[in-house]
Amino acid sequence: MSIFERRHIGDTPLKTTCIGYGSAPLGNRFRTLDEETCLRLVDDAWDHGVRFFDTAPMYGHGLAENRLGTALRRRSRDEYLLATKVGRLLRPVRTTSPDAMWTDVPPMGIIYDYSYDGTMRSVEDSLQRMLTDRIDIVFIHDCDRYGHGDEQPAVFEQAISGAARALFDLRDQGVIGAVGMGVNEADVCAAAARRAEFDVFLLAGRYTLLEHGPLDDLMPLCLDKGISLVLGGVFNSGILATGATAAAKHNYQPAAAAILNKVQAIETVCSRYDVPLAAAALQFSLAHPAVASVVVGASRLSQQRENFDAAMTPVPPEVWSELRENRLIRADAPTP
Repeated sequence: MSIFERRHIGDTPLKTTCIGYGSAPLGNRFRTLDEETCLRLVDDAWDHGVRFFDTAPMYGHGLAENRLGTALRRRSRDEYLLATKVGRLLRPVRTTSPDAMWTDVPPMGIIYDYSYDGTMRSVEDSLQRMLTDRIDIVFIHDCDRYGHGDEQPAVFEQAISGAARALFDLRDQGVIGAVGMGVNEADVCAAAARRAEFDVFLLAGRYTLLEHGPLDDLMPLCLDKGISLVLGGVFNSGILATGATAAAKHNYQPAAAAILNKVQAIETVCSRYDVPLAAAALQFSLAHPAVASVVVGASRLSQQRENFDAAMTPVPPEVWSELRENRLIRADAPTP
């Protein structure tokens, strides 16, 4: 596989590299990065051939957008795709509340807003934070149960009637190139596909070597409607990169015994063919025809380069055959 491989975003003219850059680490996710490290991470991704860069106002309360925009300013704007998200507005505050996910953030508070006017403001704010004239893809962010619990149905309705309508108007005006939704639940994407003319969905952690649920509904629906999928979280918060270690995380929690056992079984198959677990995880997720790109992020250059190596490491067909035979992946799951 080549990182340089280009795939269409829905029925739009946009084309993305099959590996995208996830900028959450630039927002000081779990650890503080200095400005020079952030520039090196983006430059290294560029040098490896990545031309799709994803960010969000949430990431570091605006810090990731600002750092990514700064890092990309030296590049020709026509050579890459830039994606961000709406659903959270940032407003200056004197002090920020403690946050378990983001460290050393700027003095910006977050307000959820999926309204038409709020979405227009959010896009304008992002354009200014990133010092750019346009955004290629805008995702409606986290209008799912993970983000809103029991309030999700009402939030989803506002996202469809407000945020989506605003983004479709901006798409018609040429301010943005494609409209998407970025969530953690496949059924929310499927519901959105049935309600409006989306181009692309960003789905985090739900189609991986360990989870195949979207094969039943979302992925056939995307193929039928010409909607692309961008996948995040294909390592399920780390376990499909680190392997079944004592400290392994699955969906941001310590991995349960059943998950550890399944990952161990997958590792056993991969090791027989000298294939890193991360290579199998990345390439499995990219094999479905609905998938346009897999977004990966890292806070260390060494980790980032391991991700790129994993994308390009040859995986013999026998690996996929054996995983199927051992019922570690579904029989109907496409493989490279």
